[in-house]
Amino acid sequence: MNIKSINKITNSSQALGTKTNPSPNQISFETSIGSSIFSPASLNEKSSESELTQPTVAQALIEILENLGVEYGFGVSGGGIGPLWATLNRSSIQLLHFRHESGAAFAATETYFASDRPVVVFTTTGPGITNALTGLFAARGEGAKVIFLSAATSTANRGRGACQETSAHTMPFSGIFTSGPLFNYATILESGDQLPEISRRLAQGLAQPGSFVAHISVPTPIQTTPLKAQLPQQSFSQSVPTASEEAIAECVKLLSEESFAIWVGFGARHAAEEIRQLAQKTGAAVMTSPRAKGIFPEHHPQFIGVTGFSGHLSVLTYMQEQRPQRILVLGTRLGEPTSFWSPAMIPTNGFIHVDIDPQVPGVAYPSVDTVAIHSEIKAFLKTILKHLPERLNWFPNSSLPRPEIYTNAPRTNGLVRPEVLMDAIQRLIIEGSDASILAEAGNSFAWATHLLRFKQPGRYRISTGFGSMGHATTGVVGTALGRKGKAVAIVGDGAMLMNNEVSTAVRFEVPSVWIILNDGRYNMCAQGMALQGLSGEVPIDTEIPSTDFAAIAKAMGADGICVNTEPDLEAALQKALVSTLPFIVDVKIDPTRPAPIGGRIQSLIKQGAIEAKTVISH
Repeated sequence: MNIKSINKITNSSQALGTKTNPSPNQISFETSIGSSIFSPASLNEKSSESELTQPTVAQALIEILENLGVEYGFGVSGGGIGPLWATLNRSSIQLLHFRHESGAAFAATETYFASDRPVVVFTTTGPGITNALTGLFAARGEGAKVIFLSAATSTANRGRGACQETSAHTMPFSGIFTSGPLFNYATILESGDQLPEISRRLAQGLAQPGSFVAHISVPTPIQTTPLKAQLPQQSFSQSVPTASEEAIAECVKLLSEESFAIWVGFGARHAAEEIRQLAQKTGAAVMTSPRAKGIFPEHHPQFIGVTGFSGHLSVLTYMQEQRPQRILVLGTRLGEPTSFWSPAMIPTNGFIHVDIDPQVPGVAYPSVDTVAIHSEIKAFLKTILKHLPERLNWFPNSSLPRPEIYTNAPRTNGLVRPEVLMDAIQRLIIEGSDASILAEAGNSFAWATHLLRFKQPGRYRISTGFGSMGHATTGVVGTALGRKGKAVAIVGDGAMLMNNEVSTAVRFEVPSVWIILNDGRYNMCAQGMALQGLSGEVPIDTEIPSTDFAAIAKAMGADGICVNTEPDLEAALQKALVSTLPFIVDVKIDPTRPAPIGGRIQSLIKQGAIEAKTVISH
């Protein structure tokens, strides 16, 4: 392995600034937390007269969160968190009571990406905490900023069999209540004296680039304890890392002398304009990870396709026929969902890998020469653009391969083909509205990623790393709230039965739409097992009893419609778009259509599964 790390870091002049009233797209993480925050004027509408001079720990904690720009709090209540929940309810933070803690956490993740504001998740003791962990783990993996508030059993009652006891006696302490792979920062708030340090750590974490998921667990009696100490004033700001002059010079030299392609990841989502400028200035081919769809316009003649899971054969054609000497990697780990660690994706002379996380470059392809650049992507590209020649002349004149286009004339009978459904979503929702699109793990993800096309960043959201079923079925509520507009989730029937927040959307009048690929089975499992040759003579159970999701929607106060044939698609989608209620489009899908999941199956086979008996085309 030869990883050349050019890691001299200079502070960007574009440090995160401070504003008294942060806008949704630019939040200040410089805080001023002092006695004035807890003055009678600020607490007049929230507290009794006796509390005006001596706020509780809960009040102080919520004031800190308000000053950090938190706008929404999602969760499920319970006795243990009662006082803190009541304080949240009296604050400026808009509180939404969900139906399941994991749904609240998935929604919080998507609200963050739709609004650029940190989001609070709250739960009670015991199962409230454990129910939320999957969604919080996904938040960290996706790069969201989420603050988790939970309740803990009081010190005096720990180990005594308290109801829903939350302590080291009943659940692992390390990892849940301490910083580690799950939480960037975690602590149990045992005394109000800890609040200044908690405030500092939260402000610091929210200001840093990348994900930040924190857990503050507050024992029930501590929540109502009067705050004895006055909180000192505190301010914090942090600049983003940028590459050194030496690193920039090395990159300019390599990109000027060698042909290169650009591999765009989700971490480059704030640099869409700079990526477009670099591509047009150099003529380089551009490909994206599944999560990065739309960061570079998919209609652009230099776009060669999506890589990895449910990606395009055009990318492999390009690598076989016009293999570049280098690939400039921007903001992606190049993990299995993005690359399948395929040797076909290795350029002749290796990678130039730019990432905000210095630990990322070289991990996915440890034996390949890699020039590692630790930098925020936008700042790096702005500098590179200033120094590259106006037009490089070593790119081939031949046209670049383009993602394949599928044309399917609607048929008047038979179940709906997924390809035809995606075409209708493309025309009516993507091109005919500004709604955001989420796709659920499974065949829904595969069809949407492979067939839908986006021209701008921020309209398509998927979770590839953790890939939890139920992420999009609940996250769509968070997206609609965060963007304050329509959001559409493309999901499977299995995921919809596992976890959904239709009732929450009804309660809070959230304009969410669920388009369900209803094929009566866990179809990715069914098709995947067949492709691996693991089905055997005795069929493996993947079937789901027939479910009328439109009827379920109406029973919960939403609206819905069943689509049984392809000619009915257009009217159903149009009805969903104009509906003022949360809406379910229940589409009866042809389960025999092979989803574009072949790359994933090939990766599983290489990792030790039985050889496939079926030819894999994608």
